[in-house]
Amino acid sequence: MSSGCTSCRSKSLVRDDITGSLVCSACGLVQEFDNFDAQLGGLNGPQGTFVRVGTAGTGTLKNYKETKVYAAQTLIENITFSIGLSSSKSNDVKTMIATITENEFGQGDWFPILIGACAYVVMRKDNKLLPIAEVASIIGCDIFELGRMVSRVVDFLDLKGPEEFPEFDIVASFERTVRNSPRFTGVGRDKVATMLKQGIFLIQCAVKWFLTTGRRPLPVVAAVLVLVAELNGVDVRIDDVAKEVHATVSTCRLRYRELLESLVKVAQVLPWGKDVTLKNVVKNAPFVIQYMERKSMEKPVETRKTKGVEGVGVDLRDVVSQCLRKDVEYGTDLRSVENDSQYFEVEKNSGYARSRDDDLERMNISHECLSLMYTEFLNETSHTKSIEGDVEVRTKKTRRGFEPRPCRDWWNGKSELTKKLLLKQILEKDVGLDALPPSFVSGCRAYKRRKKRIDAAKWRVNRVLHPSRTDLVDSGDIYSSEDVDDGKRRKRRRIYDIDWEDFIIETLLLHGVNEEEIEKGHYNTLLDLHVFNGGIVPQIPSRKE
Repeated sequence: MSSGCTSCRSKSLVRDDITGSLVCSACGLVQEFDNFDAQLGGLNGPQGTFVRVGTAGTGTLKNYKETKVYAAQTLIENITFSIGLSSSKSNDVKTMIATITENEFGQGDWFPILIGACAYVVMRKDNKLLPIAEVASIIGCDIFELGRMVSRVVDFLDLKGPEEFPEFDIVASFERTVRNSPRFTGVGRDKVATMLKQGIFLIQCAVKWFLTTGRRPLPVVAAVLVLVAELNGVDVRIDDVAKEVHATVSTCRLRYRELLESLVKVAQVLPWGKDVTLKNVVKNAPFVIQYMERKSMEKPVETRKTKGVEGVGVDLRDVVSQCLRKDVEYGTDLRSVENDSQYFEVEKNSGYARSRDDDLERMNISHECLSLMYTEFLNETSHTKSIEGDVEVRTKKTRRGFEPRPCRDWWNGKSELTKKLLLKQILEKDVGLDALPPSFVSGCRAYKRRKKRIDAAKWRVNRVLHPSRTDLVDSGDIYSSEDVDDGKRRKRRRIYDIDWEDFIIETLLLHGVNEEEIEKGHYNTLLDLHVFNGGIVPQIPSRKE
């Protein structure tokens, strides 16, 4: 019951016959909140006075869908703007999402991932660069989760073939990183252009050496960028470049090491190649890259009898000039060094034009001649140092072996590898090294290592099960030890030094697992199938049997 009028506190309240509301007869105020009817019958029950099903308002089904679509399109515009897409590309993303969701769009944690995947696919279809790691960092999701969504979008849209869905352009990624990196703001345009050509050359060499096969391309981009910057005297840290390309620092360091190891392998063909190691390969990199560049420019000759430096039109005048200097200390002022290479200069009117590439082969020095000159140079240097003594104070420590100075004009930039080539064209080029994929090489080593472990495990099992037999295979040199390469050092591992892997192999052998299956290394799967499958344990024969 009502307690009275809310305005004058009068008890004279009457109900209006038309509206059904209570009205105060004293002041005429309509009493609020008096006409509420509880909805006890669901949608088909009695209806209230002010709220009716199907009336216009913010709670209708039609406005809910419009609000959801509006919010989804606003989110698409915000994310595409953060990624850096234009308005036309943003509309393409909206159209793709509308096609996938049948104009329903969506909301929730999965919808931003779908937007990032569609943005990545739209850019790839247009052959524009957009790293998936950058998209994942902007959206704030895991790169693997975004990759799975990209695969689902590609499968739904049935994008097959390089025409509809081109491959990732690692050359364009390198160019974009160099141009957008703040590390090269103060560097001159000419030097940046030279670094771009050198980087493209090394990246396509890395593609030929399978350093990008089955791997993320951005760590290779970071490794090449750091090496090129170091060769051109630009101070760049690999940690900073890794953050810019959204790559893991440890992976970038590993790719950098693999790139240097490949350069060391290429340098072995040079006369001083045995002195080139992983520690000094950066100082020798100008000569190595010059050799690789000239090697790639060489036309293939089927009847070539010689291999190595003498079969390539490599201009070794700077190398020989540096070898013939009296002082071999790295980084000494060039003006204060006596140069004997003037006696080996070729006159312009002698009929051998030094600027012509066609006549380079006639000017090549044989490998034996270079080795003889190198030996005489070392002998002369050691004799000169013994005579001079310690008269001149050196600012740097004397290094062992031969460390040549970098040539001033070691980069030519006329090779076809300085431009973007197709994979088939890259593989046809010769840069002085034909390498196998590192993953394949490591897989072969692991396969060989597991085979040795299986043989050693079989020998131990047979020795326990049949101790009285004298015809057992002796361990000998085959099973006594094995080389274990942990990436940093090599150590000898004897048969009696067993670890968890040896115990697993012995268990699988006792359960009758085929050796070929064990050699593949899928231990967890084999244990689930043969060891922990229903608790079935085979009977081990006794010693009497």
